[in-house]
Amino acid sequence: MLNRPPPYFPQGQLSPPDEKRYRKFKLTVATISVVLLLILAGAGYGIYRLLGWLLQ
Repeated sequence: MLNRPPPYFPQGQLSPPDEKRYRKFKLTVATISVVLLLILAGAGYGIYRLLGWLLQ
């Protein structure tokens, strides 16, 4: 085996941190949550209508 040290991984960021990163993350999570909630609500309503139609 080669006798060399492990690679160096810098601990600091190379680019300055984005000021609005946390706000963007919160908006992304909120948008995904709302979309998933709408999909679940639509699926639930669709199942309700399907069962009502099947049990007539």
